[in-house]
Amino acid sequence: MGEFRMTMRDFIKKLDKEGKLFRVDRKVDPKFEISSILKALDGNAVYFSGVKGYDMPVVGGLCSSRELIASGLGTTPERLMFKVADAIERKTKPSMAKTAPCQEVIEDDISSLPALTHYAKDKTPYLTSSVVIANDPEYGHNLSIHRIMVTGKKRLVIRICERDLWQYLKRAGGELDVAIALGNDMSILVAEAVRVPIDVDEYEIANTLNPVKLVKAKTVDINVPADAEIIIEGRITNETDAEGPFVELTGKYDAIERQQPVIEVKKVTRRKDAIYQALVGGSNEHKLLMGLPREPTIYNEVKKVCDCKNVSITPGGCSWLHAVVQISKKNPEDGMKAIEAAFKGHSSVKHVWIVDEDVDPFDFQQVEWSMATRFQGGRNMVVHKDAMGSSIDPSSEYMEGCDRRKTTKIGFDCTIPSGKKRDDFTLVQAPMRIDLKKYGVKR
Repeated sequence: MGEFRMTMRDFIKKLDKEGKLFRVDRKVDPKFEISSILKALDGNAVYFSGVKGYDMPVVGGLCSSRELIASGLGTTPERLMFKVADAIERKTKPSMAKTAPCQEVIEDDISSLPALTHYAKDKTPYLTSSVVIANDPEYGHNLSIHRIMVTGKKRLVIRICERDLWQYLKRAGGELDVAIALGNDMSILVAEAVRVPIDVDEYEIANTLNPVKLVKAKTVDINVPADAEIIIEGRITNETDAEGPFVELTGKYDAIERQQPVIEVKKVTRRKDAIYQALVGGSNEHKLLMGLPREPTIYNEVKKVCDCKNVSITPGGCSWLHAVVQISKKNPEDGMKAIEAAFKGHSSVKHVWIVDEDVDPFDFQQVEWSMATRFQGGRNMVVHKDAMGSSIDPSSEYMEGCDRRKTTKIGFDCTIPSGKKRDDFTLVQAPMRIDLKKYGVKR
């Protein structure tokens, strides 16, 4: 695992030292003002030293670019997907601590937390960087990030999709103890979003990315990140309440008001000088934390059927619905196989492009060029009608009694047709390599 180790506050200090941290030193309002500043500076880390009505500072945008996420994991943007893929394959167990910074102060409710109200139609403040941790007797610990409405000092409403936490809750009979960690290091935030089998402990993925220390929670039988800023201990009850609307990855409101479980808060533990981490719905940060961890799961599936080189979940596809997969094509059927594997690797993906090694999957102009010059819809396209899609896609069809939606999924094999001359499908390059400085070219 090496010696790399970085908590959230270590990362803030690193960014500040490198001149990559925006600071807001005047008092700002947690209702609309902080979220509006974060949206204006989307793609950058921002630290708010003073929040009206609260003693706790706020930080946001720590994960709002691939460069920031890579820096927080001690790697480069080019190596980021491979680092996460390696952590999924090479899981390691975290260590336990007896005492922890996250338990320096113990409180009865969440009144000290400057939860933000993000947009005009939001009914309440929301916790949005909230990593929910549950423990199952058979499966062990599960980490997942959820939006959580603040409806009282000791009462929260959590949006739960029909995934692992929903299964944990169902197995527990409809009520379940949980811990909610706020202000986590980058490895926790990335690992919680990776799609793995239900019996895989995401802490072990996080620990390979960046060594993690855990500590026993005070009132629930759950291990929590020792270096987190804040831990909310509580219980998901069988009571429900209306949740939403909330701005989703598409930048549009998820306007459906659903009955979702209520969490009763037992205790809040935190650092003495805790920093509250904010995350604005529909922002780059929201998109990257959701989409980027799906790249290695697509990569690992495609790798099983052909030589996969890289994967990009595209920003234009809301960092969720579109994927570009780069392969080294060895056989005529590799492109089609890669399409099906990509759909398997990320079940919410709607459109998939397969490209050759000479096409940068992170440059959609190159992807579009490959589609224009190497693709024919009559022979290079896969269409799956009435497939299970994502609930955030407003164009998909609502299915009664189901959390998913019905959609049409399409895959585009934009690789060079087999049996054709590669030169006929390759860009012509300039005949000389030019050093512009030699010619005195100035901007």
